[in-house]
Amino acid sequence: MLEGSKLLDAPPHHVSAAETIEIAKGYEFLVLFTSTVGWHGDHGLAEAIKRGNPTMKICFVGPPVTTDPDRALNECPVIDFVCRREFDFSVVEYANGKPLNEILGVSYKDASGVIQHNADRPQVEDLDAMPWATKVYAQNMDVTKYNVPFLLHPFISLYSTRGCPAQCTFCLWPQTLSGHAWRKRSTDDVAAEMAWAKQNFPHVKEFFFDDDTFNIQKARTVELCAKLKPLNITWSCTSRVTTDRETLKAMKEAGCRLLIVGFESGDPQILKNIKKGATVERARDFVKDCHDLGLIIHADFILGLPGETKESIRNTIEFAKQLDCETIQVSVAHAFPGTEFYDYAEKNGFITNDVMADTGGHQMAHIEYPGVPAEYVMEMVHRFYDEYYFRPKAAARVVWKAIVNRDVPRLYVEAKSFMKLRAQRNKASRKAKEENALKAQESVSMNA
Repeated sequence: MLEGSKLLDAPPHHVSAAETIEIAKGYEFLVLFTSTVGWHGDHGLAEAIKRGNPTMKICFVGPPVTTDPDRALNECPVIDFVCRREFDFSVVEYANGKPLNEILGVSYKDASGVIQHNADRPQVEDLDAMPWATKVYAQNMDVTKYNVPFLLHPFISLYSTRGCPAQCTFCLWPQTLSGHAWRKRSTDDVAAEMAWAKQNFPHVKEFFFDDDTFNIQKARTVELCAKLKPLNITWSCTSRVTTDRETLKAMKEAGCRLLIVGFESGDPQILKNIKKGATVERARDFVKDCHDLGLIIHADFILGLPGETKESIRNTIEFAKQLDCETIQVSVAHAFPGTEFYDYAEKNGFITNDVMADTGGHQMAHIEYPGVPAEYVMEMVHRFYDEYYFRPKAAARVVWKAIVNRDVPRLYVEAKSFMKLRAQRNKASRKAKEENALKAQESVSMNA
């Protein structure tokens, strides 16, 4: 990071908008990473920051400004420029005084108010030239503020690769930001960072490789594991179900504890529709290998993907229970601009609105298929969690894990959080059903 710069991750550090505005008064240049869901809130925050510090230069980065830079610059005039796709070197060049018209990969309004789109910036190839994320944590963040229920606490998240060659139609990041070209740090660089982090964060219990797909190349994964093993650290990562047993074994022996796996669906046709490149049969074999080796799985599923039916949703719920992974996450399918899924949903008129989250940040369904209304998808997300976690086997596993890890206080906090989220999901589902019923009544009245 540049000397004198600061990384602020406000939500986990409980820094309010007012405090953020006050902090920004001490700086000349702001880079704000925005999201499709958070765009309107970030837009408002940027305007407030500009009022508090009129001379500040503001840059937005992230998927929505990559896919539609014109909209971003027109809707939020306080933005001085946006960076499309990878932004690491573009923002540094600007901070070091390089004129906007000479910086690749940026869009901005010139002196006459006309939007200019500079040529694209080539993707970053030499990832070893990037600063270590763990040193950024040490400089700017309190790692104890981050809590993910299925990861050991405290943990640190970092990357060893960028990009994902998989062609999943719904996945936001490779289609809007990091690209499909898979690039990797050298195994020596990753191992060196892990050794440094172990020494400088003795209280950290786990390191999480948040790569799009950490172990997609067997040779590189096995090579890295050989260098991580002597460090005697605990780590977790993302994985595809196509990973073979030999690679999983090498990972386990090198300290890997948990894998985050996107199963997405238990319906073969849905997997084909989204170009997942995986089958339910391979998923079952993968889970068996992981359980045999003692690797924990956090399983991700999505309801509302292209071609979803009530039957396919039921297939996915039953499939998840058969896999019996330790923990799950169930999401509502969102068609993000810039993805193949979005183009498909928009072309076929399946997008009912652009509201992907309510004011509390909870997911909302915005896609409807014939015979599968949005409120039904939300109701089934709620039911999915209930059917999965209220099985005696699943509930006993959660309690036993907390006892063995001597982490009962954390279990209590997580249980309260789970029940709170459960109530919120149920409330959102009921609200969606009521709104749909009201719309139906209004439609009948208008046609009467």
